[in-house]
Amino acid sequence: MQIDTVVIIWLVGALFGSMLFFAFTVAPTVFRTLSAEDAGLFLQRLFPGYYLWGLVIALLGAAIAMGTNATVSVALLLVALLFVFERQTLMPLINHERDQELQGTPGAGRRFKYLHFSSMLVNGLQLLLLLVVTCLLI
Repeated sequence: MQIDTVVIIWLVGALFGSMLFFAFTVAPTVFRTLSAEDAGLFLQRLFPGYYLWGLVIALLGAAIAMGTNATVSVALLLVALLFVFERQTLMPLINHERDQELQGTPGAGRRFKYLHFSSMLVNGLQLLLLLVVTCLLI
C-alpha cells in the first residue's frame, strides 16, 4: 500500500471517528450536563470549529488523493463542500430559529427541528461517503 493511501485512510479515520465522537459523546453529554439554553449556547460556539476541522481534514485528504484516485478525491471534496454548507448556511439558520424559538416566535420550534434534522441527514451522508472512501482504499 502506498504512503499516500495510508495517509488518506488515516485522515478519513480521524474525521470519521471525530464525527462519531461528537455525535454520540459530546453532544449528548452537553445536553445531560448543562441546561437546555446553556447547552445550545455552548454548541453554537463549538460547531464552527467542528465544521472547520472537518473541512480542513476532508480537503487535505482530497488534495492527497487528487494525483492517484479521482473518485476518492471527488468524494472527499463533496464531504468538504457539505461542511462548508453546514457551517455557512445551515448553522446560521439553525441558530436563528433556535433564538426565535427561545423568544417564543410561533413556528420557530418546528423550523428549528426541521433544520436540525436536515443537519443530521447531511452529517449522516458525510459519514456514509467516508465509509465509501475507506472501502475504495482498502
